Amino acid sequence: MIEMVFKKMLKVNFWKIDIDKFQELYGYDLRFNASFRGKDKLSRNEMKMFQIKYLKYYRKAQAAQGTVWSRYYMHKLVKFSHKTGIQLYENMNLPKGLIIGHPGTVIINGSATFEGNLMLTHGVTIGRDIRGKRAGAPHFGKNVCIRCNSTVVGGINIGDDVLIAPNTFVNFDVPSHSIVIGNPATIHHRDNATEGHIGKVE
Repeated sequence: MIEMVFKKMLKVNFWKIDIDKFQELYGYDLRFNASFRGKDKLSRNEMKMFQIKYLKYYRKAQAAQGTVWSRYYMHKLVKFSHKTGIQLYENMNLPKGLIIGHPGTVIINGSATFEGNLMLTHGVTIGRDIRGKRAGAPHFGKNVCIRCNSTVVGGINIGDDVLIAPNTFVNFDVPSHSIVIGNPATIHHRDNATEGHIGKVE
């Protein structure tokens, strides 16, 4: 056991975060957020927004996984979560392309999976169901926008290009190119459902 710990400590990667991974994830996030705002890059004031600062801590925590810095960046992330209400630290697998539209309570279960290009706004909960035919956590395709105070829960599949409207409760599969509205929720097919609601990086 002790020998395994020493072997791990002797590896160069144990002592430094993966800068390439951080730059790839965070750089894409910045371009994605800028495109959402209709520009090439964020202004200096926009870079100071809480949700952008949170993204930076989150991507650093991801890039530090498996290193001596992991606990440090996770502590910083959790501490910043107390300030913003954003709780992504349970799930360290969010791929590149993340927009947090507004600081406020956002909770993502650690078992939820994503394919990329996701927009969240305040009050969003992505959770796990522990019983029944929908036990498990959701899987999300690409280009998904979840608006304020919506909940997505259970072992369900959300397709590509899906917009979940404010105050919507979703615990069923949603096909690609859909808008989901209400509680109980209804599905409405719409080509380019998320156009104008999320960013687009060429």
